[in-house]
Amino acid sequence: MQNLQGRTAFITGGASGIGLGIARALQRAGMNIVVADIRDDHLAEARAVLGADALALKLDVTDRVAFAAAADAAEARFGKIHILCNNAGVAVVGPAELASFADWDWTLGVNLGGTINGVVTILPRILAHGEGGHIVNTASMSGVLPHPGAVIYGVTKAAAVSMMESMRAELEPRGVICSAFCPGPVQSNIAEAGKTRPAELAETGYAESDKRRQQGGNFAHLYKTADEIGERVREGIEGDELYILTHSEFRDGVADRAAAMVASVPDVPENPELKATFAVLFRNPVHAAERDRQEAKRS
Repeated sequence: MQNLQGRTAFITGGASGIGLGIARALQRAGMNIVVADIRDDHLAEARAVLGADALALKLDVTDRVAFAAAADAAEARFGKIHILCNNAGVAVVGPAELASFADWDWTLGVNLGGTINGVVTILPRILAHGEGGHIVNTASMSGVLPHPGAVIYGVTKAAAVSMMESMRAELEPRGVICSAFCPGPVQSNIAEAGKTRPAELAETGYAESDKRRQQGGNFAHLYKTADEIGERVREGIEGDELYILTHSEFRDGVADRAAAMVASVPDVPENPELKATFAVLFRNPVHAAERDRQEAKRS
């Protein structure tokens, strides 16, 4: 979206950390702000920071009925929703063999299920008003560069990236841009996500590894601030970027992954008829388009 003034943004997990940083940046750009969050204390903070002009709603993103009610409340207040930021997220970290079913179910339910609920609930409303819109999935660089010890988190974030890559070419001609937001280390509250973990999914295989991680030291001084990241998201939205990345430190790793995939393509004869018949499978035009967009910015 090129013009944010007077439009409305709906941000899940929006009452603290990255979500609040996004809300503040979009509010400064002249948008109406709706933040939805599961924690009452964070909602109180958001109301104080964003002021009476913003709408702060309690929402568990895994609750589809509540999600629809929150969207109704946003439309009742501001008329239409133009931007959806699927930002709510949780994390568990530790060896794959220690993961319980509950660890998988909780993380998938919030990070992937909550994102699906946002799209299914709000995308039809954006298409219905016909004024254009934007969907931002908060993924992570872990969704692009998976690393040992974070398999559950990486799976959910890779899905968030793939969703945006898949939907981009489908929705852009209809006026809705899709972006995968992949931040690196940011000062956020995701480490406190366990406080919102449901009792029925409380059984974890990571109790001991969590204790060791918490005793490993505080590295927040190395991380970007939520406000810096919020401005990066605003820039990415205004620039219609497919990938909204935040840290140049990942460049070599991204290049290594791309090169590894290219090198793995077998050197065998192509079947021209197969390639022509199923062209949609062999190349997604959004990738070349994004390459050209980013190269044009640098030239």
